[in-house]
Amino acid sequence: MESEFGNEFLCKFPITYSLIESESFVKKLFIGQSDVKNIFPYPLNLSDEQKELLGVLLPSTEKFFTEINNPVENDEKAEISMEVLKHFADFGGFGVLVPEKYGGAGMCNTQMARFGEQIGANDLAFGVIMGAHQSIGYKGILLYGDDKMKQKYLPDLAAGKRFACFCLTEPSSGSDANSIRTRAEKTPDGKYYIINGAKIWISNGGIADIFTVFAQTQIETADGKTKDRISAFLVEKNFGGVTCGLPEKKMGIKGSNTTSVYFENTKVPAENLIGREGEGFKVAMNILNNGRFSIPAACTGAMKTCIIKTIQHVTTRSQFGRKLIEFGNVKEQIVDMIVRHYATESVLYLLSSNMDRGVTDYQLEAAIGKIMASENAWIVCDKAIQLHGGMGYMKECGLERIMRDLRVFRLFEGANDVLRLYIVLSGMQFAGKHFQYLKKQMKSGAISAIFSEFARRFFGFDIIFLEGDLRTNIGTDIAIVVHPLLIDSAKQVNTAIKEYGKAVERLLITHRRNIIDRQYELIRMADAAVDIFSMTAVLARCTMALNGKTNADDEHKIPVLLCEQASLIAIISVQNNAVMTLSKFRTLPGIND
Repeated sequence: MESEFGNEFLCKFPITYSLIESESFVKKLFIGQSDVKNIFPYPLNLSDEQKELLGVLLPSTEKFFTEINNPVENDEKAEISMEVLKHFADFGGFGVLVPEKYGGAGMCNTQMARFGEQIGANDLAFGVIMGAHQSIGYKGILLYGDDKMKQKYLPDLAAGKRFACFCLTEPSSGSDANSIRTRAEKTPDGKYYIINGAKIWISNGGIADIFTVFAQTQIETADGKTKDRISAFLVEKNFGGVTCGLPEKKMGIKGSNTTSVYFENTKVPAENLIGREGEGFKVAMNILNNGRFSIPAACTGAMKTCIIKTIQHVTTRSQFGRKLIEFGNVKEQIVDMIVRHYATESVLYLLSSNMDRGVTDYQLEAAIGKIMASENAWIVCDKAIQLHGGMGYMKECGLERIMRDLRVFRLFEGANDVLRLYIVLSGMQFAGKHFQYLKKQMKSGAISAIFSEFARRFFGFDIIFLEGDLRTNIGTDIAIVVHPLLIDSAKQVNTAIKEYGKAVERLLITHRRNIIDRQYELIRMADAAVDIFSMTAVLARCTMALNGKTNADDEHKIPVLLCEQASLIAIISVQNNAVMTLSKFRTLPGIND
């Protein structure tokens, strides 16, 4: 599709232009570029067979939540009975991602996301049990286990005969995973590890038979010295020395099981090491990143429930002689809820679809998805309660339970505050390497790199050195690939991306290595990255809808509204060394003191 302002400059040269490479849109954002090859066209593309399988699973799931599971009762009793869990296991709910050869359904991440969305729409506490089991609990086996380990454990885990949990958090370590104190000492014969330590706030801790455990191990370095490094282990309860505390009394997700877990001289076979010795932190992060889309899925489902419930209320409730939906303020809040849901859903299925087609550099996008979903769901639920008036505050309405349940999603599997810093510091690191490369190229006189960077910064287009069809690379102009109805919105995103890259460069030049301590600026840069990525995902999804449907004409109004608002906020946030009004924050240290 041609743009009315195609300002790309495509050339063929015998030499290639190669900076530090990444397939992550968010990382490229930090150098002011928009690499949209994994966003346009929107990659959601389930096969007929995959849709058919979902068509069998989802009705069974809905029937389970309608006839068997009772979220109100679960909340009041602060537990979900094993009998209820068995019913869920009977139709394969605990083995969705497990390959068929190991007794699972063999579904893809996108199917899992749709499944998780339906669970979140019905009972978030149940979703935590399900997610703690298969999204992170036994995910280490799927990612790192050999065939022997998979054959041994996955069939029972997929069938719900055994439950799994993920044991990382400790009394002295929350977001700082490297500071864990649980230890694993290798026996002199090298056949076992002896684990001692305690973990807290472990979802499924009291019902689990299989534990993915992270512990410090002594690693010998190249110079002959030893250092503590985290390693990951698969621990069975019947290994001995594994106990759990009483279920925690929580604000929400009360039906889920959350306990402390203790390991006392637990003897673990060496073959139950997950990954390599000393690479446990990497294993933990890969598990969390790989399963992180489960939170956006659950939150998207919860948002949908809140929106449907609220629309039913405002279209039937009358005040001052008019239906509530006829009032402008009510309409505005409903629209905001719908836009937030649409944006979150767009990011969710963009992420899961890219994972399914083999994209591996998605960690920052996954973090954004988790932040967006958990915060948008909270806002949507809050608006739902507000629009219900006093009824929304009453227990029988059901919204107060959803709100209590939602609060935890901003905390676990990476607190949103920490994830924001992770996003922006990872992006800054990528940008720093990019600028270092350019500096070396300039010193060596590599004209192609210098001229390309000059063109990008000062004229707003990329020089792309290609072989073959020039149309295969869309450059930096998002307006080229969107539907004509969305071109103006794409221009707004283009501007935000350009300003973002400039702001990153200014921050790095000004603060250099001290950038890590500039959290006022960093948090706002992270917020802008969230906005820019969400706008781009929404544009891609809506373009697909407009190109493929005849009944999607009104859908374009959602990205138009989102981009008008979010692009302006993002641009204001990043201009003038990231924050135009930073001076007002300079008094905060004095106030804190």
